[in-house]
Amino acid sequence: MDRLFTRFSTLISAATGQPLAFVLAFGVIIVWGVTGPLFHYSDTWQLVVNTGTTIVTFLMVFLIQNSQNRDAAAMQAKLDELIRAVDNAREQFIAIEHLTDREIENIRAALEREVSCKPGEEDTARKSLEHLLKRQ
Repeated sequence: MDRLFTRFSTLISAATGQPLAFVLAFGVIIVWGVTGPLFHYSDTWQLVVNTGTTIVTFLMVFLIQNSQNRDAAAMQAKLDELIRAVDNAREQFIAIEHLTDREIENIRAALEREVSCKPGEEDTARKSLEHLLKRQ
């Protein structure tokens, strides 16, 4: 079941992310809007687009979330492998994505202190990179 859903969500995500999908959706809305006078802007006419867009949105939320979850998990696995493979890397950083937001924020603040930056300072990334390059 997992493989089937993964294939399905990948295909749908790829298809709906294309310009043609947007053009088709936009075309449906244009046709719906143009037919308003034909149906005298009735409640049924409004209900058709409201129901259709609600159903599509509801289903797309799950497909998009599935794709994002897989992408994030793959990215974490790749980063964990890089941490494991690099000699000077700190292996304690492997799997920190499972920590709470507060714990991750504390780690980030400690890293900023390590490179002598004030937390939230704009050039933190530049100073951190300089520090890391000097460390090697």
